[in-house]
Amino acid sequence: MGSPSALAWILLVGTLASLGAQNSISWEVQRFDGWYNNLMEHRWGSKGSRLQRLAPASYADGVYQPLREPYLPNPRHLSNRVMRGPAGRPSLRNRTVLGVFFGYHVLSDLVSVETPGCPAEFLNINIPPGDPVFDPDKHGNVVLPFQRSRWDHSTGQSPSNPRDQSNQVTGWLDGSAIYGSSHSWSDTLRSFSGGQLASGSDPAFPRDTQSSLLMWMAPDPATGRGGPQGLYAFGAQRGNREPFLQALGLLWFRYHNLCARKLAQEHPDWGDEELFQHARKRVIATYQNIAMYEWLPSFLKQTPPEYPGYHPFLDPSISPEFVVASEQFLSTMVPPGVYMRASQYNQCWDERHMPPWEAVVQIFNPSTQEAEGNASCHVQGIAPHNSSVSGALRVCNSYWSREHPRLQRAEDVDALLLGMASQIAEREDHVVVEDVQDFWPGPLKFSRTDYLASCLQRGRDLGLPSYTKAREALGLSPISHWQDINPALSRSNGTVLEATAALYNQDLSRLELLPGGLLESHGDPGPLFSTIVLDQFVRLRDGDRYWFENSRNGLFSKEEIAEIRNTSLRDILVAVTNVDSSALQPNVFFWLAGDPCPQPRQLSTEGLPACAPLFIRDYFEGSGFGFGLTIGALCCFPLVSLLSAWIVARLRMRNFKRLQRQDRQSIMSEKLVGGVEALEWQGRKEPCRPVLVHLQPGQIRVVDGRLTVLRTIQLRPPQQVNLILSSNRGRRALLLKIPKEYDLVLLFNVEEERQALVENIRGALKENGLSFQEWELREQELMRAAVTRQQRGHLLETFFRHLFSQVREALTCELSRAEFADSLGLKPQDMFVESMFSLADKDGNGYLSFREFLDILVVFMKGSPEEKSRLMFRMYDFDGNGLISKDEFIRMLRSFIEISNNCLSKAQLAEVVESMFRESGFQDKEELTWEDFHFMLRDHDSDLRFTQLCVRGLGVEVPEVIKNLCRRASYISQEKICPSPRMSAHCARNNVKTATSPQRLQCPTDTDPPQEIRRRFGKKVTSFQPLLFTEAHREKFQRSRRHQTVQQFKRFIENYRRHIGCVAVFYAITGALFLERAYYYAFAAHHSGITDTTRVGIILSRGTAASISFMFSYILLTMCRNLITFLRETFLNRYIPFDAAVDFHRLIASTAIILTVLHSAGHAVNVYLFSISPLSVLSCLFPGLFHDDGSEFPQKYYWWFFQTVPGLTGVLLLLALAIMYVFASHHFRRRSFRGFWLTHHLYIFLYILLIIHGSFALIQMPRFHIFFLVPAIIYVGDKLVSLSRKKVEISVVKAELLPSGVTHLRFQRPQGFEYKSGQWVRIACLALGTTEYHPFTLTSAPHEDTLSLHIRAAGPWTTRLREIYSPPTGDTCARYPKLYLDGPFGEGHQEWHKFEVSVLVGGGIGVTPFASILKDLVFKSSVSCQVFCKKGFSGIYFIWVTRTQRQFEWLADIIREVEENDRQDLVSVHIYITQLAEKFDLRTTMLYICERHFQKVLNRSLFTGLRSVTHFGRPPFEPFFNSLQEVHPQVRKIGVFSCGPPGMTKNVEKACQLINRQDRTHFSHHYENF
Repeated sequence: MGSPSALAWILLVGTLASLGAQNSISWEVQRFDGWYNNLMEHRWGSKGSRLQRLAPASYADGVYQPLREPYLPNPRHLSNRVMRGPAGRPSLRNRTVLGVFFGYHVLSDLVSVETPGCPAEFLNINIPPGDPVFDPDKHGNVVLPFQRSRWDHSTGQSPSNPRDQSNQVTGWLDGSAIYGSSHSWSDTLRSFSGGQLASGSDPAFPRDTQSSLLMWMAPDPATGRGGPQGLYAFGAQRGNREPFLQALGLLWFRYHNLCARKLAQEHPDWGDEELFQHARKRVIATYQNIAMYEWLPSFLKQTPPEYPGYHPFLDPSISPEFVVASEQFLSTMVPPGVYMRASQYNQCWDERHMPPWEAVVQIFNPSTQEAEGNASCHVQGIAPHNSSVSGALRVCNSYWSREHPRLQRAEDVDALLLGMASQIAEREDHVVVEDVQDFWPGPLKFSRTDYLASCLQRGRDLGLPSYTKAREALGLSPISHWQDINPALSRSNGTVLEATAALYNQDLSRLELLPGGLLESHGDPGPLFSTIVLDQFVRLRDGDRYWFENSRNGLFSKEEIAEIRNTSLRDILVAVTNVDSSALQPNVFFWLAGDPCPQPRQLSTEGLPACAPLFIRDYFEGSGFGFGLTIGALCCFPLVSLLSAWIVARLRMRNFKRLQRQDRQSIMSEKLVGGVEALEWQGRKEPCRPVLVHLQPGQIRVVDGRLTVLRTIQLRPPQQVNLILSSNRGRRALLLKIPKEYDLVLLFNVEEERQALVENIRGALKENGLSFQEWELREQELMRAAVTRQQRGHLLETFFRHLFSQVREALTCELSRAEFADSLGLKPQDMFVESMFSLADKDGNGYLSFREFLDILVVFMKGSPEEKSRLMFRMYDFDGNGLISKDEFIRMLRSFIEISNNCLSKAQLAEVVESMFRESGFQDKEELTWEDFHFMLRDHDSDLRFTQLCVRGLGVEVPEVIKNLCRRASYISQEKICPSPRMSAHCARNNVKTATSPQRLQCPTDTDPPQEIRRRFGKKVTSFQPLLFTEAHREKFQRSRRHQTVQQFKRFIENYRRHIGCVAVFYAITGALFLERAYYYAFAAHHSGITDTTRVGIILSRGTAASISFMFSYILLTMCRNLITFLRETFLNRYIPFDAAVDFHRLIASTAIILTVLHSAGHAVNVYLFSISPLSVLSCLFPGLFHDDGSEFPQKYYWWFFQTVPGLTGVLLLLALAIMYVFASHHFRRRSFRGFWLTHHLYIFLYILLIIHGSFALIQMPRFHIFFLVPAIIYVGDKLVSLSRKKVEISVVKAELLPSGVTHLRFQRPQGFEYKSGQWVRIACLALGTTEYHPFTLTSAPHEDTLSLHIRAAGPWTTRLREIYSPPTGDTCARYPKLYLDGPFGEGHQEWHKFEVSVLVGGGIGVTPFASILKDLVFKSSVSCQVFCKKGFSGIYFIWVTRTQRQFEWLADIIREVEENDRQDLVSVHIYITQLAEKFDLRTTMLYICERHFQKVLNRSLFTGLRSVTHFGRPPFEPFFNSLQEVHPQVRKIGVFSCGPPGMTKNVEKACQLINRQDRTHFSHHYENF
């Protein structure tokens, strides 16, 4: 073995043998993150520490705002003017390319300021219009993005504490570019086997990067390729930026593993950690030596001072001036391409082919070098991407390249290292090649950027001092003239300095450090750069406690230090590559004359492949359609929910109708038996319908599948019926042709069915004495001969609309009895129709001709009262003897009463007739003449005057003014106040005549007293004098319209002051929450950076989120029924309208859904903006989701919507809300209460999603719990109270099926169940499931021992309930299913006792709360008068609005009970039947007359049997309330409580508003709809 080779090996690994004596780690291991290097200042040099300035910061505001245009020149303009020049000029000092990239490698070990700061701040570079690289199309709007560096957030607060940037790696020469800057990073790089760094499939290469948290993975600017493939795991984050930097990382990777293997051979008993730390210590020491004593002198061309020892008080922190100075000087030496030089051996470098230690030593044998000669100096041909073969690797196309085809083997890396060692770098001056200047890897969407312009912006971002201030701070001689910067440059190329001076407006004090330092450099760094770099390295060495020359740290002995000092980078290259030592010069950072392997030529851009041009990435490319489709799908959620609700409602209604049909069939099946099934043909353009034909005595009845009568054909002589049968097509058609009616065409399945019906019809016709004819026609001819209903309808329309037209068919048309009844809106079998038809049918042929119908019509149109009474007399003079007997009079009354579906007993009718005869003085007569009959109607002449016969299609209407004047409603006026009918049978009759122009018609007046509004406590009032203040205020009311509006507004405020106050407070809080968040993100959240990314979207989404959180939390309180029932009895009810909880619930829900839509719209904007925002911005906004690894491409829109917890929960929330809101709408709630019930229980799922949605804390810390916690606890407590009651089974004592589909349930009263009249409960029937509860008002009074409900079958649940509680058949004992009960719950109707006068208005089933109130009132009044005898109490007016009196007969029983027990006249009842049209029709007039007589005689209504008078039509609320003011002038406030359909409650509210315009009694309205 030759002595040179032996010496090289000893220098390289000799000291490793001495480590064998050590059995463990005996020194203080240096931390990976740089902490605690200095024991006094622990943070010095650590990862994340701030940069240490050499001169004061220079910011525009003295704090953090950088200097920019126009004070400083445009950076791109400055780059083009000052730093552009030709390539291919060699280094004046023969520095090699290996030295250039080794310098970059050292910088990556010392400093990293490229990481963008948070929040993202941009200092963009405006490109001059027409720039040949970045704006060739001369758009003039190109802006290169530039993000400011990460800074220490404890700085930048004031001019005394300006912003300081932070270093993202350790600030020591500690091999962090090899091992990483944190313990976790180092662990990722390690194999934890034999102390080695982890390798991939090839031991010569580290494994690919596995985590984006480590390596920077910027896309290839030449190809656009991204991802981790082809990028190695190094300690330096940007270690894969170029293959040249990558090769140096591979060099140190191999060297560490080489040392670890050698140590493992020498010390087989050492573990992985001992091997790793020993190898790491040696590698770091070697690295420090090469960087400080080999590379730095080559860089500065001067030797650093001798090591004086460790200085603990010396701050070694990296200065921002050093960052710029070192990077910029190195950038001037980067060539446009790099050679690759063939190595000596061709085999792959792996573990199997690694030479033994003896062979490694032989490499240094001179004889070997002489034998091989210059075999390794061959320059390889490189095949760049998309280019022809060239002799070098183009730099601009190598940035972030992945898996280069010629850099896959260890040999290829060796060849690249050898090429860099032999190639001369570019000249050290102010010129930078285009590969760096124009084609540096670009940030964000831009694939390319200007490196020099970016460095200029970086200097401004760092707040670097100006060139003159930096020289002054470093003690250099001042420069006063531009030529003094570089006299040599001034002489050789003075235009550069002149151009620079022009850009800075000839102001030398503005010249920045970077261009100034470059301009003064020539061959070597200028004085400024040299001073900065040397100062930095000396401080790094002398302030490092772990420096390898520090003998006091226990790392190395003096002998080991000396051996390390003698190790060079050439030794490393020879040891870890297949390189002959003769192929490398002694100092690989220089190539001098006589050194081996000179480069073929100095590389320039000529002959090299062109740089891949700039392209701009579109983050949203290909996402537009999908994003729009997603938004559209989200918008369709309500439509899908609407469709689902419609389907559910249809199914529920179908089930409901099926139940109704079953009930109807069970009733009709008894009446209709033995029908024949057929299809009725209705015309050529009309579909056939299935029918059932029944033959009954004297008629043929046609019904549908629901057993609804479609048509009745009367069989009366002398009719002649024609039976026409089809003779073809299966002989299945039958035409039944009856004169003066439309024909009946039936289709049968087979001829036998038709024949059976024909036989039955023949028998029925013979039985009724009708003649008939039969013949056959072809089916088509039969159908052409048929007169369809549509054709008959056209004929009747002509008949009614054109009575005097000359259309012959209309004049010859005659009406059947059924058609005449239909025109009157009555049934053919009604006695009134029978009487009227018999009177009009003068010829007795069973039909009305045109003349006969016209005679009747003329009497009612223009006849006098005498003529109309004579017509009625003739109608009911059945025997035609000119007299009406008492029996005929009874039949007349019965015909009128039939209209109202009322049935009175014969005794009652006889009693009425006797009383009417007696009242008129005819008690001794059994028969009446017309004169007697007309005398009985003498008091109703005015009514008869306006009486008409209302016929469909006639088009004759009574003027509306007469209807209003003559409305038959019982309200008292100022001119007429009558005592109660109970107190007096007669009343003073005041015939008030009202004239109307132009006809001066007289309004009919009530000569008999209606049910008047009475004074209470037995005081009869026969006259009334209005008070003076009433008259005065009335004049004011009539005089000032503006005052009406003001008064109405005042009354509205008075009525709803609690509502307005609560709503105002609630919305004030909601608005304040919105504004607080909106203000915060608009003006106070710039530190987070999200406002700068999405201002409108984030303001809208976060503001609405705060409001929604508050609303969806406190909406729970509106459903705490038990709490509301309790609180409404406390003093809080004076300030909070607890009865409006449900309305408030709907209001909150409506507002919340609007805000939810806005919230979703805001997030849609956010998602779009996040989808086009770079990763560097997103990593600041969402540090928990993103890490800026340089890949630039953000997540797609669908990731935000469906792959994030907030996005997915937000989509589910929208779906849940769409379902809940649609099913909760009034329309679907009425049609499918169960659907509403089930979908509204999604609120549990909703709140779970809300908690998850807000807890992920993407943008801000969760705040939902702040609002939700308290309401949720209260709500859960309220639900527990209800659950404690719900599970108690309650037995039903009595079940009764009442008319109109009402089910009466009487059940046990639970122990301790206390309630007030007007309250309601929720029940569930065990037989129908225990999960569905329905609310119903209690109709029992609090004093009763049992509870009762009256439930109308209005839907499937209530219909099934009615079936379940149907009485059992036979003698079996009834065992009713039990109930679950929840309640009671309060509502506004129980406030009736707080008013001196209360008006109760019930419509339909809405009368149930008033049933309880009326019974409670009468009971309490009979037991004790203390409550009702208070000063000023006047009682209650109850208005019952019903379609027919039979609809709720059970309430009539309750009212009857109230009337019997109301001995103090506390209740005044008014009943309005709306089924009868409120028009001047004969029937209505006669019913009105009969009602008045019946009331007068029997002191009760003809229709209800009550003492209360029944009225026809809808109640006139406004006149009624006006009359209350007259009766109770001393009462200042009257309570009005209404419950029923929305239309009725709206009318009551409107009347109250109109009355409240007056300066009189105030009407306070409380209502509930059902």
